[in-house]
Amino acid sequence: MTTPTMTWTRLTCRLRDDHNPLRRRSDRIEAWLMPAVLAAFLALAPLVAAITIWQVHAANAADARAQQALHHVPAVLLAAAPGPMHHHSSGWLVWTPARWTAGGVTRTGRIPVGAGTPAGSRVQVWLNRSGQVQRPPLTPGLARDRGLFAAALALAALALALGLAARIGRWRLNRRRLSDWADGWLAVEPQWSHLD
Repeated sequence: MTTPTMTWTRLTCRLRDDHNPLRRRSDRIEAWLMPAVLAAFLALAPLVAAITIWQVHAANAADARAQQALHHVPAVLLAAAPGPMHHHSSGWLVWTPARWTAGGVTRTGRIPVGAGTPAGSRVQVWLNRSGQVQRPPLTPGLARDRGLFAAALALAALALALGLAARIGRWRLNRRRLSDWADGWLAVEPQWSHLD
């Protein structure tokens, strides 16, 4: 049974220099590789998250400025929006056939509505100045969710990149170690073959 004390002792023995002549430099580098990757993640994660959230916030602000020019008119759904009904603002939108009147002209087309909205429902359709259907304006909750999702995705990408770098580092260390072993064997093997 492994206890936390045994694990800690094993880890500290592996990381410190124990003056073992059989322990190569590549072994010491490999022992420090994962702690270095973890330290790099902990150092870079706040920076990556902050930059990502700042960029999403800037994109949300640009979207909000563009959406100020939108106006809405009532529309009636001609078909039920597929998907389960969502009663909160973060539900997904589906493009569903609807009919609305804008500028005295009745139009029919697909509009974005919350999934699960039944046919015959009265909803708002958002139009730009030329009368084209647009997505509804961002709600504060959706803007926040965008930032959190982007930050989580950026942190996952950072973890993946650091993990891949550690994997490549271990692969290169193993190749180096195999090369050193082959060189060592070539130096020792002639002495063994002459012992006959």
